[in-house]
Amino acid sequence: MTEAANHLDGLAGVVILAGGASRRMGTPKAGLTLPTGEQVLDYHVRHSLHLNVPIMIADNERGFNVSSALVLHKPQSPVSYISDYGSTNSDGQIATGGALVAIESALQRLVKLNNAAALGNKKSSQSSWLLVMSCDSLIPAADLWQKLQSFIVHAADKQVICLTDEDHLYPLLGIYRVSIEADLQAYIDSGHRRVMPFIKPVVQTVRFLKDWQHLTNFNTPTEFTHACAALDDL
Repeated sequence: MTEAANHLDGLAGVVILAGGASRRMGTPKAGLTLPTGEQVLDYHVRHSLHLNVPIMIADNERGFNVSSALVLHKPQSPVSYISDYGSTNSDGQIATGGALVAIESALQRLVKLNNAAALGNKKSSQSSWLLVMSCDSLIPAADLWQKLQSFIVHAADKQVICLTDEDHLYPLLGIYRVSIEADLQAYIDSGHRRVMPFIKPVVQTVRFLKDWQHLTNFNTPTEFTHACAALDDL
């Protein structure tokens, strides 16, 4: 594979989805504490730092803080907070909320970064994919990127690559082409928020690794306890 192709298949950034209400859990999942004492959000940031790309936290303005010790010496992986993309609905109100508006905001940020790199003739700084991480999972970001990246070459006509099991698709554990941003914006601007109808025509699915099956989709305290146990078993 040529150097140019490597960049086209490269990772442009990570967005950590941390804005869910987590009603069944009783507390936001991003703030849950692992047996090690680390909060889930810090866990995802720590693992994302290994990827050396911008890290965006979409917390729906919940005010989560990331440990400053994590990011002191990683200027190549700046951590920032992004607001959900807002669009005007038929009543003239600004509608926000849901995963897609967070993903759209992250994609817009990466489009701007790629455009700035292009203007500066920094071709090596332009990459094509956004890694989406959900706080209902403990799959390490670098491991997820490594797994999904291997399918890019076989999914040339796909815009989204995400995990799946026998029963569910996991679009919030996947990678999105930065070039899908305009289509996603148009979808949101037309009043839609549902993830599945948007991604199904353009998605490539990847089966869960066996060791990951119990690390994700925890929605209750009991399920979180099981996920922590599975993490400890890795």
